[in-house]
Amino acid sequence: MAVLIVDDSARSPSQTNLLTQSGLRVYSHVMFGQTVAIARNTFREAVRDRVLYNLIVFALLLIGSAIFIGELSAGQEIKIVVDLGLSAMLLFGVFIAIFVGVGLVYKETERRTLYVILSKPISREQFLVGKYLGLNLTLLVNVVVMGLGVMAALLYVRHGWDALAFSIWPAILLIYFELLIVTAVALLFSSFSSPALSALLSFFIFLIGHFSSDLKTLADTGTSLPTRWLFRGLYYALPHLSNFSAITATAHGVTPDKRAIAGALIYGIFYVAVLLSAAGLVFRRRNFK
Repeated sequence: MAVLIVDDSARSPSQTNLLTQSGLRVYSHVMFGQTVAIARNTFREAVRDRVLYNLIVFALLLIGSAIFIGELSAGQEIKIVVDLGLSAMLLFGVFIAIFVGVGLVYKETERRTLYVILSKPISREQFLVGKYLGLNLTLLVNVVVMGLGVMAALLYVRHGWDALAFSIWPAILLIYFELLIVTAVALLFSSFSSPALSALLSFFIFLIGHFSSDLKTLADTGTSLPTRWLFRGLYYALPHLSNFSAITATAHGVTPDKRAIAGALIYGIFYVAVLLSAAGLVFRRRNFK
């Protein structure tokens, strides 16, 4: 039997680099495919969840009720429809992001499917990112459906086409990115805590994030140095969700500034990256029995 011996030293540096690059491309493709598969399965599970359908239907009913509420206020129909519609979108989106997000890891642990997944050549970070992307896709579909509901309500009130029907989408984009941050917060807490505590903490972060400017005021006006440091630390650590709030301005016909939108989106992407990195670090150290 002949044995083929390959002498690696006979390869040129260019050939070695080419083989290395080819291996990295194949490895990256496989890793990406595994993450996409987890995201796809997460989206399918969310679609089969009846709770999501109930929330969407309830949100659309609330958007529809804004039409009748607006008719009771002469000359305020458009403002009420936009204000209530976008607020309902944010509120129910937060419910979906938190209550589904905190169960992404817990459900897999309870059903023992997490052990099967982690036994395969897939990292824990990939698992978390795949779950996160799957829920984000679910939120995207929900936000688009509710956005179309707000558009339909506006067209009904106007009895025809109105330019404001397109002007609401920058605010909807900001709402979606705010939901991405809330989802990442819920995923971080769920990586080391119980679903009930994770949901409670995530909701507190959502509330406090809309009052970040008040934290800065308390940091500047605190009576003691430790107090000022505490509030200043909270101001920089917690997400500034007020940067994504454009509901009131949109209801008054003011479209958010493009620079403000770009700045908020960049901040959101950076903050989500930090949260996912922290969640991956915590989840990697967690022992499952």
